[in-house]
Amino acid sequence: MKRIAILASGRGSNFEAIVKAVKSGKIDAEVSVLIVDRKKIGAIEKAEKLGVNWLFFDPSSFPSREEYDRKIVSVLRYLNVDLVCLAGYMKVVSSVFIEAFPNRILNIHPSLLPSFPGLKPHWQAITYGVKISGATVHIVDKGVDTGPIVIQCVVPVSPEDTPETLSEKILKWEHRIYPQAVKWFVDSRVKVDGRKVTVEGADYSKLPVVPALEDF
Repeated sequence: MKRIAILASGRGSNFEAIVKAVKSGKIDAEVSVLIVDRKKIGAIEKAEKLGVNWLFFDPSSFPSREEYDRKIVSVLRYLNVDLVCLAGYMKVVSSVFIEAFPNRILNIHPSLLPSFPGLKPHWQAITYGVKISGATVHIVDKGVDTGPIVIQCVVPVSPEDTPETLSEKILKWEHRIYPQAVKWFVDSRVKVDGRKVTVEGADYSKLPVVPALEDF
């Protein structure tokens, strides 16, 4: 059985969505650990309610980002983790982390990448005046929200939307596309060729989610 580690810095709603998908049997894996870089966050509360072990590592206790990541990598290797999911994790992972888990670190970002990477994507989308936004699950590379794209969903942006209302609309889809992407990886259906990511047997022909959702 594949082992998943999840890293979070906030409320942990995507962490919760993945764990519930695992516990329901939709994803044939186990969530081995939640790692957080902040205390008193919602993700920790959710982990305790869901029975998931969690660990806190204080970034200020390490001399560099690389040393911080080496510590986390050592823990994940000890736990024989196969797949790492960043779920609202606010640190940019270093090359130390990426090289330890090549093409095995996923992240979710609430925009249609490559548009509006980084912070405040909902504000960026509304300020720019786009008519559609959405969310993207991608493989993590050395850039910020620049890795190869696995799955995207499309959400309409209305003239009345605020960053908060757009966030709410997109979040509902995040909780579906992230577990779906995780399942595809766990089931070994994902093929990566440079920037091109293909899910074997998936449907690429229709919106609002491409590839189409199968289980969520």
